[in-house]
Amino acid sequence: MSCFRVSLLAFIAFTFYCLASFSIEPADRVNPFIGSANYGTTNPGPVLPNGMMSVSPFNVMGSELNKFDKDKQWWSTPYTSENKFFTGYSHVNLSGVGCPELGSLLLMATAGDLNVNYEEYGSEYINEVASPGYYSNLLTKYNIKTEVSATTRTSIARFTFPEGEANILLNLGEGLTNESGAWMRRVSDTEVEGMKMLGTFCYNPDAVFPIYFVMRVNKVPVTAGYWKMQREMGVEAQWDSTSATRKLYTRYNRDIAGDDIGAYFTYSLEQGETIEVQIGVSFVSTENARMNLDAEQKGFDFDLVRNSAHDEWNKALSKVAVSGGTDEQQTVFYTGLYHALIHPNILNDVNGEYPMMEGDEILSTENDRYTVFSLWDTYRNVHQLLTLLYPEIQLDMVRSMIDMYKESGWLPRWELYSRETLTMEGDPAIPVIVDSWMKGLRDFDVETAYEAMYKSEVCKQTSGGVY
Repeated sequence: MSCFRVSLLAFIAFTFYCLASFSIEPADRVNPFIGSANYGTTNPGPVLPNGMMSVSPFNVMGSELNKFDKDKQWWSTPYTSENKFFTGYSHVNLSGVGCPELGSLLLMATAGDLNVNYEEYGSEYINEVASPGYYSNLLTKYNIKTEVSATTRTSIARFTFPEGEANILLNLGEGLTNESGAWMRRVSDTEVEGMKMLGTFCYNPDAVFPIYFVMRVNKVPVTAGYWKMQREMGVEAQWDSTSATRKLYTRYNRDIAGDDIGAYFTYSLEQGETIEVQIGVSFVSTENARMNLDAEQKGFDFDLVRNSAHDEWNKALSKVAVSGGTDEQQTVFYTGLYHALIHPNILNDVNGEYPMMEGDEILSTENDRYTVFSLWDTYRNVHQLLTLLYPEIQLDMVRSMIDMYKESGWLPRWELYSRETLTMEGDPAIPVIVDSWMKGLRDFDVETAYEAMYKSEVCKQTSGGVY
């Protein structure tokens, strides 16, 4: 009898252990594909809660296979579920917006002969998988499995290749942004750094800013180089075969600049061999982009980054425990909370530095400095939600808005990477600050906040200042 009792208890304990092991966590409820069709303008790519870095599959250019093309109509998202043609992964993206911006630094893997024309190197894809902090697909043209994940300020990609020649491409000429111009330099056999101009969000010509990056590959290539789209020349270049073409630079390794440039790394690989690629970004400098990368990724370890991203999301989403309803309803709820935590984004680097609001100086903060304040969208409910569930994050956002006033003379309306886009009307920062104060978040410069709100009510702001 005692043996039976012990066996029964062991069975019950084992059963509960198994149930716990297979329990569904909040992050497992999220479906990142929700909102990515029918002009929802979200994307299924990896990002951390309020992270600077986000990665998105880019499928909105280059082929008649696509239902929607960024170059043929108004289009504001790097990805839509209706499209079929993939041209890489864009780094640092906007979610749920109505104007095209960011969505640049396009990373692509190909197999076979090197081709740097995105209309030709792009591929159809299948087997999409997405979860918080992770996305993958299979490129049918090349039989390459692609996977991406992210930390707060960096990304990592893993490409699994067939046997033969393989290429890693970084395209700085394309993206969602309407701004042009970039430069790049080769640091070593496995690293490049550079800058890409972004901005003109909702067609404000003054709202421009640079993004700096460092990109690393985990294996030394057989060959590497640049490409640049050459402008069409006249009779003076009649013997130049590269006029109006994408010129390959196979021996030149110093700085390169232009509106349409890129870098390539070519390998000879065995079946199933992988290449991992890291990208760190900063809105301050390439040195800070490298610092962010060194701080947030210790060597190449895709699975570590992926698992850490999942854990970060699960921690954030676990602020709310849901019971009842159907599985589908719980998925809708946690996906909505997931989307609410994508913007605003951390702007400062790991050393605290960030670009001054409407200025050229580099400043520093001890708290997190935030950006992407789409306040006419978020003043009604997002910030109230953050105040209740994530008060420390909301407090840093309020401090960020007040610091923007100190730096530029105005509270933000629709701020984007320390530039005021002046999109939409009103002063939506005011109800956000007041609501935070009324809910007990008061550890900020209240006197300066009042001064800023008063100025917003008695003066009018234009792109040229006060009138």
